[in-house]
Amino acid sequence: MRAAWGRNTGPDTAPARRGRLRIADRVLQRIAEVAAREALGPDPVGGHPRVSVAVLGGGARVWVGLDLPFPGDLAAWAERVRAQVGERVGGLTGIEVREVDVVVEHLVPVEPSSAR
Repeated sequence: MRAAWGRNTGPDTAPARRGRLRIADRVLQRIAEVAAREALGPDPVGGHPRVSVAVLGGGARVWVGLDLPFPGDLAAWAERVRAQVGERVGGLTGIEVREVDVVVEHLVPVEPSSAR
């Protein structure tokens, strides 16, 4: 015997009749912020990542502003953040992440021995 889910909510009900789930842009933004911080490691240089998200046509576009250490491999840092944000937002929400723009807004001078 199948478990009853309530009227018009069982597995034999067409998806359009069961309802829908909407995830607010703010939730996606928060997930992206956490993912960017994870990619930067436990002691990031500069301020926290700044993130904005827009969902259009079922896909998400994410913008991430970063402060990164200089000298350092800026392209590697940006790619790490881009990949982590895309993977986490898409994996946790099921929303296709179509684009992640990473903008290095500030370079924070560090001693060469402490550059990551």
